[in-house]
Amino acid sequence: MDLAPRNLSDVYDYASDEHLPDVPWLRRLNLNRPRRDIRCLPLSTRRMKRVVDVVLSSLLLVLLSPVMLVVALLVWLTSPGPIIFRQTRVGLNLRRPGSDRRQRRRGLPHGQIERRQPGRDRRREFLYGRHFVLYKFRTMRTDAEKDGARFAVEGDARVTSIGNVLRKTRLDELPQLWNVLRGDMSLVGPRPERPEFIEELSDEIPNYLNRLGLKPGLSGVAQVVNGYDNDLAGFRRKVAFDLLYLQNCCLWNDFMILLRTIGVVLTGRGAI
Repeated sequence: MDLAPRNLSDVYDYASDEHLPDVPWLRRLNLNRPRRDIRCLPLSTRRMKRVVDVVLSSLLLVLLSPVMLVVALLVWLTSPGPIIFRQTRVGLNLRRPGSDRRQRRRGLPHGQIERRQPGRDRRREFLYGRHFVLYKFRTMRTDAEKDGARFAVEGDARVTSIGNVLRKTRLDELPQLWNVLRGDMSLVGPRPERPEFIEELSDEIPNYLNRLGLKPGLSGVAQVVNGYDNDLAGFRRKVAFDLLYLQNCCLWNDFMILLRTIGVVLTGRGAI
């Protein structure tokens, strides 16, 4: 389904069961046709977005290196385990189910065996996106997921003493600047989700997978406006804001999002 959620009333119908807050500071683009993924953005926008990512992430890694050293020391002193937490996340997906660029052949050469099994062509499966390793300062105990993967919640007992402070101030996410510099992520885009949760969320939320058409971001409309609540209603709101950003992605909106991210970091708003 092609959707062009240029305003919140568009996304409300399929992404949320409740009223969504307005985003008056987000510039609305007058598009002739809806965007499906990042390839629908002007080439100049894509190039400049990458230039900004490289320049700002490099600059911030240098300027914030003393802060990161202090955070690393605090993590090391307050709880046993690795300082940097590594976790697999799902990134950009530009493939569509059913795409097959191979030429179809009417038959196989004599003696050659067809290795593919009926119904098992991986090219017809929807790949949820390119997996990458996301880096964060560790904020939970090393046995936090001994009973399996689960979302963080308010007052989560698995969070360490210093972890509460890091999550509130978003300092735990500073190592993700390396992900941005590598090209796994962008400064602005949808938050990357874990592969363990993607299938369930895509079954529950219409058009959830469309958000994978953008490279995941360190910040975004959903992070600034919605925060990090992890219930189903919260995920529906996030999808609405992510698709709203896709349709209105431009350098000016990226600047406004980054500017408001500073306020979120200073106030600790929306953290878990």
